[in-house]
Amino acid sequence: MSRDGVKLEIVKTEEYSSLLGRARPIKWEVEIRGRITRDVIEEISRVRGEPDWMRRLRLRALEMFERQPWPNWLPLEGNVDLESLVLYAKPSVERARSWDELPRELREYYEALRIPELEARVLSGVIGQVDGGIVYESVKKDLEKAGVIAMSMDEAVKRYPDLVKQYFARVFPPEYKFASLNIALWGGGVFVYVPPGVHVKMPIELVILISSAGVGQFEHSLIIVGENANAEFIVACAAPVFTGLSLHDGMTEAYIHRGARVKLVDLKNWSKDVIYFGNNRAILEENVSVDWLSGSLGGKVTIVYPMSVLKGVNSRTTVTSVALANGPTWKEEGAKVFHSAPHTYSKVVSKGVSLNGGTSVYRGLVYVREGAKYARSSVNCESLILDDKSKAYTIPHEQVFEETAIVTHEAYTGRIGEDKLFYLRSRGLSEEEARSLVVLGYFHDIMVNLPVEYVSIFNKAIELELSRMGGVG
Repeated sequence: MSRDGVKLEIVKTEEYSSLLGRARPIKWEVEIRGRITRDVIEEISRVRGEPDWMRRLRLRALEMFERQPWPNWLPLEGNVDLESLVLYAKPSVERARSWDELPRELREYYEALRIPELEARVLSGVIGQVDGGIVYESVKKDLEKAGVIAMSMDEAVKRYPDLVKQYFARVFPPEYKFASLNIALWGGGVFVYVPPGVHVKMPIELVILISSAGVGQFEHSLIIVGENANAEFIVACAAPVFTGLSLHDGMTEAYIHRGARVKLVDLKNWSKDVIYFGNNRAILEENVSVDWLSGSLGGKVTIVYPMSVLKGVNSRTTVTSVALANGPTWKEEGAKVFHSAPHTYSKVVSKGVSLNGGTSVYRGLVYVREGAKYARSSVNCESLILDDKSKAYTIPHEQVFEETAIVTHEAYTGRIGEDKLFYLRSRGLSEEEARSLVVLGYFHDIMVNLPVEYVSIFNKAIELELSRMGGVG
């Protein structure tokens, strides 16, 4: 991982949920549900003690939500029944500063994810969210001394209103229904500001948990990185096993100033009844480099298209995604890249595995506007299908309005070769073990971009995912 310039790593790790076991009852101090109306939005803002400008912003987003059509491209049988969800659930837990202060049922979730161990070894801080509330917050003192702001989003709204207002819902405005829904109902998430020239050597991590069925979670994170700074940020999301649908409609906005290098990693490992929409976007100024890494395990429906807007000259981005669609699940991992300046570069790499009737999809957009001279973009999509019941689709879309630009796309779909399975079985592995090893190897060249401590957790989650439905094939 480069330490030159600015590097921010956002790892959104819902992938670990299969490690959490079955759900344990969590008491809520505040619970708001029902139709999404002006009164509900007003009540959410009131119980959160928000300033009037945030209340008004929520209401404007609600107006957009009400006017916008329901997306007709969703792979769902009918629409998500939002009225059946708890729209805001604040756990009845005092915000802890050490793991010992957390109730046992919550602490065991974090221990299953090895978060206390990782905090002690490789993290600058951890912020923990359960449902709609922050339950844990611990950031090392050296960050404060360097002028870094790292705290819950709700606290930042009150303590740094001018800075938040400058960026909130401006990187990703309420331009479609689920973005509007997030801005109207948001609860939780983190605010990170890295001053110009500051190098944060160890990551900050947000860990997001859904505790039970019937929860709507609307995390909103805002990341601002100054010129020539360096930082790493990890967002980890997970859910234990429960029966009944829950919805995570999250948003990460990142504005990266000149000379920054940023890595944003979004890993998802929900239980099988979670519907996930990831609204993730970064705006890149001049000479900025942003790397997205998105991974998906578990869940019922996953739809996420990390977006980079190459606003400045010589800005660069890579968007890498891996998805495992195991069983009756739909995994749509894509990318959007907008080339708006000369000499910009993008690379998109997607890998999907489908088994037991799962469907993996790459859907992406590369847009090069007129005047973005000598822009370069390459898209490479690979899909691995492990049985006759499963499917994989590649749906690229390219709009190029600059004659000097070069945009390429490659796609490949295949099956596991019987020769590979035969060799592995000849070395003493069962067929299930052999197929699992092939899947891990298929993802390996991408997973090496994660911190080594997270690779082992991700691999363990894959193994559990493959064994959860009777293996692969």
